[in-house]
Amino acid sequence: MSKTKPFIISKHLVMEAFKLVKANQGGAGVDKQSLGEFERNLKDNLYKIWNRMSSGSYIPPEVKAVEIPKKSGGVRVLGIPTVSDRIAQMVVKLMLEPKLEPIFLNDSYGYRPKKSALDAVGITRKRCWKTDWVLEFDIKGLFDNIDHELLMKAVDLHTDIQWIKLYIKRWLVASININGKSISRTKGTPQGGVISPLLANLFLHYTFDVWMKRNHPYLQWCRYADDGLVHCNSEAQAKFILNQLNKRFNECGLELHPTKTKIIYCKDGARKGDYENTSFDFLGYTFRKRLAKNTKRGTLFINFTPAVSKSALKAMRTKTRKSNFRNQSNLTLQDIARLYNPVLRGWLQYYGKFYPSALYPMLRHFNQTLVAWARRKYKKLARHKTRAGQFIENISKTQPNLFPHWQRGMIGAFA
Repeated sequence: MSKTKPFIISKHLVMEAFKLVKANQGGAGVDKQSLGEFERNLKDNLYKIWNRMSSGSYIPPEVKAVEIPKKSGGVRVLGIPTVSDRIAQMVVKLMLEPKLEPIFLNDSYGYRPKKSALDAVGITRKRCWKTDWVLEFDIKGLFDNIDHELLMKAVDLHTDIQWIKLYIKRWLVASININGKSISRTKGTPQGGVISPLLANLFLHYTFDVWMKRNHPYLQWCRYADDGLVHCNSEAQAKFILNQLNKRFNECGLELHPTKTKIIYCKDGARKGDYENTSFDFLGYTFRKRLAKNTKRGTLFINFTPAVSKSALKAMRTKTRKSNFRNQSNLTLQDIARLYNPVLRGWLQYYGKFYPSALYPMLRHFNQTLVAWARRKYKKLARHKTRAGQFIENISKTQPNLFPHWQRGMIGAFA
């Protein structure tokens, strides 16, 4: 039957797209249909997507706008497509990404297969040891300001498949629904859409990555989505690059964030200059001078290195408080472990990669939350904080595998 359609799209591709969307989960869009509801009539729903995409009649529905609080304050507006639309976008992503991935440069890390934020943090750590200065830049409202015409020129360079280009154009202009009000778009691609990160990477590939390689091939840089770093040899060089970047981004319809873009001196034990900015945050880590140990010599020295940021620690403590298990005396300690261990493992795997001891304040807060839970659950401990702390500490010794940080010996304080 696919041969009778103007566009040849595999039904197996649509099924694969559904599996990936299901694995990523996500909320309902403007139609309020959940993944579970979509699955109840899975065969017919997937057929509708395939049939409409193959015939060229697929029209993306409105995108639901949702405000998400930022760690640094304020909110970020995410666009949540419907389940059907996420699957349709995934179909295009599965076709387009293999064409784009080979042309992307190694120092672009965001939203790419086999690359991670930790990779970006790790390479930045090494480069900060070699160069004295870093230009940190942040693109203001990247997803809201991408120029549609420039983006489609980039898409045209890398695919001649008409249905891919047709649906990307339709997604770019799909209305966004904010508090029940429909707003049309003439630029940008909704942050939260399945295809949006790939399109944003393509746009910045030509706006920044290729431009840097062509105009400043001697400088090392790193970019994760709209956050980037350029390593410089002097303050004067950093100021020159900043001026050049401002012009370049303005040419492409983008703007550098005025307060999040700054020049940093990588101060450590050997670099002792006195400058205004001597630290920066990147991907949840704060880079600054810290006491470190030379494992070969057994000596201590001052190093410029990353550790979990204060804002990330605050967000973790806030999440623990909001879980409110300290007040749920109906839960057992095993229940708490089952519910919260995936969260703790995620934090330890990400923020424990570099300078893990900086996580101790969060782990102490978690352990103290367990003490508060014990005081509420057991009457004999209600008025005895020290005794409750000893009770939890004894459990950590007899059941060290109960929580992932206990397994690593990161016990912390219980009182």
